Amino acid sequence: MAVTESAPAAPPAAHEGILRRQSLRESAARTYARSLPIVPVRARGLTIEGADGRRYLDCLSGAGTLALGHNHPVVLEAIRKVIDSGAPLHVLDLATPVKDAFTTELFATLPGELARDARIQFCGPAGTDAVEAAFKLVRAATGRTGLLAFTGAYHGMTSGALDASGGAKDVRVTRLPFPQDYRCPFGIGGDRGAEIAAHWTRHLLDDPKGGVPAPAGMILEPVQGEGGVNPAPDAWLRRMREITAERSIPLIADEVQTGVGRTGRFWAVEHSGVVPDVMVLSKAIGGSLPLAVIVYRSSLDLWRPGAHAGTFRGNQLAMAAGAATLAYVRENGLAERAAELGERMLGRLRELAAHHPSIGNVRGRGLMIGVELVDPEAAPEHDGGAPPADPAFAVAVQQECLRRGLIVELGGRHDAVVRLLPPLTLTDEQATAVLDRLADALQAAEGSPHRRAAAGSLR
Repeated sequence: MAVTESAPAAPPAAHEGILRRQSLRESAARTYARSLPIVPVRARGLTIEGADGRRYLDCLSGAGTLALGHNHPVVLEAIRKVIDSGAPLHVLDLATPVKDAFTTELFATLPGELARDARIQFCGPAGTDAVEAAFKLVRAATGRTGLLAFTGAYHGMTSGALDASGGAKDVRVTRLPFPQDYRCPFGIGGDRGAEIAAHWTRHLLDDPKGGVPAPAGMILEPVQGEGGVNPAPDAWLRRMREITAERSIPLIADEVQTGVGRTGRFWAVEHSGVVPDVMVLSKAIGGSLPLAVIVYRSSLDLWRPGAHAGTFRGNQLAMAAGAATLAYVRENGLAERAAELGERMLGRLRELAAHHPSIGNVRGRGLMIGVELVDPEAAPEHDGGAPPADPAFAVAVQQECLRRGLIVELGGRHDAVVRLLPPLTLTDEQATAVLDRLADALQAAEGSPHRRAAAGSLR
């Protein structure tokens, strides 16, 4: 959807001044602003318009937050309705009609087995807050402290979430191999690699000398997002459910980025038929506004009053926007649409890969797509003979995309995976435009003097 009204372009000096002041005033930890030097002033659907008057196709979507794209009419109407009603906007965790409507709509989308016996905890506004709440929940319920997590995971930036993501060292977290085809940790890939990964997990938990006491829970992403768009094999995910159930280990599914239709099912665990004990939800459930919850089996609800709290748990605008988004995705079959369109986009990207050795692998589910870029001239490393990832080339491709008006994110272990997270409202024509711009950017980056020189030095 194009921007229907044109925002007045800021003078170049003003646009550059905003960026300069940001670099001077904001912390060194800022991320997206470094690779995307734009100043958004207006947006609608897939399109962002910058202060310099340029328009961009946004395939970042707030890191997957914008299921319906920017400023969707049903979201704006839901927000206006709350504001115009005079309802309080901040009420801690008190019951309100808006909160009740959101919870009812959310429960209507959950896997039936969980919805019939679920409890919900409203957390702080970010997904990492919900991850921390999930850890606290299972530790309180089991009386244990350890956690099982997986290599390549990303669960947030707070202390416990970082531990589970491999971003910090914590003896309470045992990291297990996450199966993937392209860079299989066992150099095999496919069903056999996934089977070995499951056997590894089972053996480690049952080995009395393995050094892993019974953990409080296992957390996993049905599709690893920041880890490089690695879909969990369905059979492996079912094995994880069996392993945890047999040992009374709560299974936590982190659906912060995969939820609300992103992968072609409303919740990504539905691809495998797995029903987790805890679901961590954020991003799209707030309809573009901050909201995070955990939903879990009632048998785990052993908290005392006040055991987990937070001031900003009652964001009424986010609940209204979230309920409208959930309903719109459900009523309009957008998950099914994501599955269909995503498969076509993956097919075209694989055709592109056949003509570009720099594309090592194309993977994804629904409208959660990853293109791993490699150095085809370098000698294969481990990972089953795959060429080494090429993060510098990925940055060049991202920059060429931006020059062509396409916003993409990088991820993966070496930041060499171009990630596409377009809104679920993406049209066929827009999908074609996105892929055309990416293909042009790839060709331009491959033809750059730096790339040619690097390739020549290896011959």
